[in-house]
Amino acid sequence: MYYKSTRNSSVNVTSAQAIAQGISKDGGLFVPSELPKITLDDVKALEDMTYAQRAFFVFSKYLTDFTETEIKYCVESAYNTKNFDSENIAELAHLFDGTYMLELWHGPTCAFKDMALQILPYLLTTSAKKLELNKKIVILVATSGDTGKAALEGFKDVPDTEILVFYPDDGVSAMQKKQMTTQEGKNVNVCAIKGNFDDAQNGVKAIFTNQEIAAELEKNGMMFSSANSINWGRLAPQIIYYISSYAQLVKDGEIALGDKINIVVPTGNFGNILAGFYAKKMGIPVNKLICASNANNVLTDFLNTGVYNRNRPFHTTISPSMDILISSNLERLLYHLSGENDSQIREWFGALASKGEYEVSDSVKEMLKEEFYAGCCDDVQTKECIKEIYDKYSYTCDTHTAVAVKVYEDYKAATGDETKTIVASTASPYKFSGSVLDAMGIDTDSDEFELVEKLSEASKIPVPASLAELKNKDIRFKEIIDKTEMKDFVFKNLGI
Repeated sequence: MYYKSTRNSSVNVTSAQAIAQGISKDGGLFVPSELPKITLDDVKALEDMTYAQRAFFVFSKYLTDFTETEIKYCVESAYNTKNFDSENIAELAHLFDGTYMLELWHGPTCAFKDMALQILPYLLTTSAKKLELNKKIVILVATSGDTGKAALEGFKDVPDTEILVFYPDDGVSAMQKKQMTTQEGKNVNVCAIKGNFDDAQNGVKAIFTNQEIAAELEKNGMMFSSANSINWGRLAPQIIYYISSYAQLVKDGEIALGDKINIVVPTGNFGNILAGFYAKKMGIPVNKLICASNANNVLTDFLNTGVYNRNRPFHTTISPSMDILISSNLERLLYHLSGENDSQIREWFGALASKGEYEVSDSVKEMLKEEFYAGCCDDVQTKECIKEIYDKYSYTCDTHTAVAVKVYEDYKAATGDETKTIVASTASPYKFSGSVLDAMGIDTDSDEFELVEKLSEASKIPVPASLAELKNKDIRFKEIIDKTEMKDFVFKNLGI
């Protein structure tokens, strides 16, 4: 299995090269040269496996340059009860008839990013050894809240790595900020920027693709890589939980082998739902991929019209991890749907960079409508949905998962589709305690940790130990910079 660049199909690298490099030198994203297939017999065999064993099965199809021993080392190091508070790793909660919450937040940072970022350090360091790079790997991260903490936790004190995380100062929740600014580890650094997530992401990508900066790192025995989902090593692990959850539903007798399911995903950068698309193309029976957006509804508009337009107001919402106007992983999807037409990708994303807008071809528009349903909701509707779920089912969900449930309800009302459905639940409600309590009609005039206690009383869900411990941790990182100063910050902290 080799990997191409979305902006140059002649690029041909191994999975180790794709993971270590993070992004192609031409600015494109690495995609597999083909999507491996899994059969229903394969799914049947997955039923009685652990999550780590299921992960081994999927990775074996994508990481063909890795040995069995290397893959086993990666999956067993990541997917265990030391890192996750559930033996199942990804829990399936039966919310109501025919709807299942795929709880992806049982890892150390209580967000779905843990599913990938607990294994990425092992994939990355194994790749570096295979390639005999003999360089310190510098991980640059732009985050809207969850990726940053998950990456920091995954890479802290990993030998021969350095990690620098940028986040929008006013664009993350109080708990997310506390998680990042108190981060332990000798090789970590965190910095807020004056701007939004897109500013942080654009800054990181500009640093990545700057050849002069790369040459400077080379001189100092370093190289960049990425922990954002532009890195294939971050995206591939996300495919696993959709395949695993389908096998689990069959095992539990909730569906028959071969039955189709819907997958609902709250998303901003498109990576999490793209993983569902890959699972479908590999052979998992999926009826519809339902893309849920908050008030930053650029993806909803795009999937419904074929026009991507980021020239719109940026909304700061109660679901901050979705406050994104540039969906980086959409590039991968469009590369596949356009028949791997790299010149077309260069044209569309060149127009996005220069004009903030592009329109895909009619044939791609048709394929988008066939594969996806898209909807959105605002903060008021999100809160109403949290309360409705709590009142009806005594289930407490966070502000991102509620967006997904609301859009799914709209989908059912519009289509009458009764296909059994998985909703990707992307974060613990404790990460957004104030907003969740407010939605439930409970007073929020307290500090963040008092809010956590109140939510514990209301939800009857144990407070994750990693969040409870934050109360007594000292803030380590206080720096706030202009978005134009990101390169200088990187060089300063690397001692260059």
